Amino acid sequence: MKKTVRNIYLGLILFLMYAPIVTLIVLSFNASKSRAKWGGFTLKWYASLFQDKAIMTALYNTLIIALLSAVLATVVGTAASIGINAMKGRSKTIMMGITNIPILNSEIVTGISLMLLFIAFRVTLGFSTILLAHITFCIPYVILSVMPKLKQTSKSTYEAAQDLGAGPVSAFFKVVFPDILPGIVSGFLMAFTMSLDDFIITHFTKGPGVDTLSTKIYAEVRKGIRPEMYALSTLLFVSVLVLMILVNTSPKEPKDRKTVSKRKSLQRGLRLAIPLLLVAVLAGGGAFYYFAGAKDAGSEKLIVYNWGDYVDPKTIELFEEETGISVTYEEYETNEIMYPKILSGAIAYDVVCPSDYMIQRMIENDLLAKLNLDNIPNIKNMDSIYMEQSRSFDPDNAYSVPYCVGTVGILYNKTMVHEPVDSWDILWDSKYADSILMQDSVRDAFAVALKRRGYSLNSSKVDQLIQAKDDLIAQKPLVQAYVVDQVRDKMIGNEAALGVIYSGEAGYTKRENPNLEYVIPKEGSNVWIDSWVIPKNAKNKENAEKFINFMCRPDIALMNFEYLTYATPNKAARALIKDEETRNSKILFPNAEDLTNCETFQFLGDDVDSYYNELWNKVKSN
Repeated sequence: MKKTVRNIYLGLILFLMYAPIVTLIVLSFNASKSRAKWGGFTLKWYASLFQDKAIMTALYNTLIIALLSAVLATVVGTAASIGINAMKGRSKTIMMGITNIPILNSEIVTGISLMLLFIAFRVTLGFSTILLAHITFCIPYVILSVMPKLKQTSKSTYEAAQDLGAGPVSAFFKVVFPDILPGIVSGFLMAFTMSLDDFIITHFTKGPGVDTLSTKIYAEVRKGIRPEMYALSTLLFVSVLVLMILVNTSPKEPKDRKTVSKRKSLQRGLRLAIPLLLVAVLAGGGAFYYFAGAKDAGSEKLIVYNWGDYVDPKTIELFEEETGISVTYEEYETNEIMYPKILSGAIAYDVVCPSDYMIQRMIENDLLAKLNLDNIPNIKNMDSIYMEQSRSFDPDNAYSVPYCVGTVGILYNKTMVHEPVDSWDILWDSKYADSILMQDSVRDAFAVALKRRGYSLNSSKVDQLIQAKDDLIAQKPLVQAYVVDQVRDKMIGNEAALGVIYSGEAGYTKRENPNLEYVIPKEGSNVWIDSWVIPKNAKNKENAEKFINFMCRPDIALMNFEYLTYATPNKAARALIKDEETRNSKILFPNAEDLTNCETFQFLGDDVDSYYNELWNKVKSN
């Protein structure tokens, strides 16, 4: 009985540990991009993975940074350990205490501190700052590994070697070094692992165009993971699994001397192959960076800062080919992550693509440069409806050019909802308890509650906001989940009857599940507009305006629309859409009358934003 219970317990633990990994592996072979729908077996995501320059570059960056930082941290950490070990009394105690602080300290404190240090000394954030940060982060772990071995060494043996004629350096390498080598190796491996696994410090110290796997995966999670990442994770898991099996498999020792000799030769070969492989990675990657740098040297440059996966990569390549301008493309996950970077001035981005309310905030804080519209003649292709909507956050249309637009509405399943859906009220109907999905966003959630009562979604009136808060609390027992991208997969998989969703996502979900329908409620909703802007500290303003003009070209706007599925405000591009149903879709391209009661979000000030967040916390914690 005891053995059975033990086996069940062990099985449960293994299931909880490996079920997510098995799910991930299965999804890597799913032909459908949706996690909720099996589209058949495919290997296309693996093929696409190795053709994805961004992912491959992130993989290389991860390996090279981990290897370089581990080697340098091991050298510095070992030297520091020897110095600390030579100290006596209080000095040694103090130094060990200082060494342990970074280990005990929160990583986010270390990351922010290093970022501020680099900014203070006007060091441009990039590959070098990540490397320096990782070395700094890893050194204490090396010291922690080497110090115990140094304490075990006999000082008299070292002195005896010197008495026999060995110099200090020779005595160290012949007597001390072999004794502490296990600690050095352990420190190197720990530093390599810590660097390889790090996200937080990398996130705060990286610059444009530099990503590691951790930051790349984080960006993917924020916007919805692409199947290529499942394939990459599967390959990494399998690689680690194979290495673990090889390391932990101990075959029986053969009696034949010739076989023993062959096995030892093989082991020596494997030991030699690992450093040679690392050298090959270094050399190959170094050559790649050298020739890539030589190719771009002297060419005009442009740094673009945009939402993750928010432009067709082919359009960037076309822009580079046609203009000769080299583009460094950097991604962010939210407006709130983007804004502090622009505010700090740590990186001079040339083109950014914020949302409506954030553009207003940036204008008010004098962070944007006025556009020279003579350099952007293709702005004539913009739909006048959206140019007029843009005036709510850019009164003279002087700082921004619309890129993607959409609405927020209700997505419902026609097989589960048999009544007309035309009002936000249905999200408070108890018959749909545990079948309603709400956006996990303070402004989007409050917009629903405010519009339902006929108020502005930009309301700053205390009584209106309290009513909205009370309504959201009353609705909470009916809500299955507060989600962001997951609403798409849950609705496709028939896991909920109603969900608040962005129109661009709604178009995709309807293609995957014909039973889904989207509506803008009669009380009105949010019209969101993401637009191209140029920061005031941009170093390549004319190139930035060339880029914006290029993105406004009808054929390029069409490429981005087909890649993103989010609606384009470009009328000329819309006319080029071949599929008539898509071209006339009310979901993607609502008429002016459909937007009568719709508003764009506005920046309400830091105090009002704080009050919104305070009320939202009460909703979530109630």
